[in-house]
Amino acid sequence: MKVELLAPAGDLERLKVNLLYGADAVYVGGEKLGLRANATNFTLKELKEGCEFAHHLGKKVYLTMNIVFHNEDRKGMEDYIKNVVACGIDAVIVSDFYLISYLVKNYPQIEVHVSTQDSITNCEAALFYKDLGAKRIVLARELSLKEIQEIIEKAKIDVEIFIHGAICTCYSGRCALSSYVTNRDPNRGGCSQVCRFAFDANETEKFTLATKDLSLSSSIKELIQIGVKSFKVEGRMRSLYYLATVIGAYRKLIDAYYDGTLNEELEQKQAKILASVSNRESTTQYLFHEADETDQYYTGRQELSNQEYLGQVIGYNEENKRVIIKERNYFKKGDLVELFTPSGESYSFEIKEIYDEKGNIIEVARHPDEVLELPFPKKVQEYSMIRKV
Repeated sequence: MKVELLAPAGDLERLKVNLLYGADAVYVGGEKLGLRANATNFTLKELKEGCEFAHHLGKKVYLTMNIVFHNEDRKGMEDYIKNVVACGIDAVIVSDFYLISYLVKNYPQIEVHVSTQDSITNCEAALFYKDLGAKRIVLARELSLKEIQEIIEKAKIDVEIFIHGAICTCYSGRCALSSYVTNRDPNRGGCSQVCRFAFDANETEKFTLATKDLSLSSSIKELIQIGVKSFKVEGRMRSLYYLATVIGAYRKLIDAYYDGTLNEELEQKQAKILASVSNRESTTQYLFHEADETDQYYTGRQELSNQEYLGQVIGYNEENKRVIIKERNYFKKGDLVELFTPSGESYSFEIKEIYDEKGNIIEVARHPDEVLELPFPKKVQEYSMIRKV
């Protein structure tokens, strides 16, 4: 059985894009008890629709309920859990001991996955959660390849690890910076990402605590071979383009491993694609060495928005053989672009003509969210996207 590719979905549209671009499962937040209070999150109606969409594709939905519980958080908890289980979720990602026991006892039909919030870093902790009835543990990000392998071999429980995205400056799941600086509790859904703030070091320089992002795209083979069951991508609030690109890249790498075509050339190609959609540098962090100054930013860091994403395909003009897109960033006649699809196909071409909504030819597209048409010989899948070459 292939390793699972698990993607973040902050809303229903992101859920669909992730699954169409190759994720085997998605993790989502509901209206209560999750750690992404600033994400759109899912109503019960949306959660039910998302589960139906995923199950139709033979895929899964995991719901996060991984805050640090206070007494007030238990109000309405039992009814809420009953309702989300009825929506069709396949697993719940939790951190609270009581909630683990409650779910195992009352809802044996769904799996309990222990959140990275519990900072599991050793075999005995893994065995403890296994004895509680958990089916999977999400390991802390601060582990080496050797440590991950030892936990898998000794605990014999399904292991999930983060392979891509932002990484906390503080130990996984144990941050208090946001509470101290902004009075927003990072362990109850209110993280203000203080670790990304730029503080005054002196009159002319800034200082940050920020880590570089995590990317393990060059280590897929090693991680599969030691028995990791699920590869998790971070980013429930990331853009559709980012998710489509990242999930598509890891889908290609995973499939190539299993069909025997994974090689350095493919790894380098996908690493370049992954780097193109990130606004921060990435490293392997703790996987092969103790994280050091090369894995962190201190001064001079810039985070620039991505300008290569030009638009999302929303339809096709059969009569005139033109693809219909919703514009995202500036482009013009003569630009070389690539159209890529959820099924993995890509087409490179030069933009010969641009048509506005009234059918007029224009030279430049400069208005985000404008609906435009570009000559293209065939209809392509919904959620296909166009980027600059």
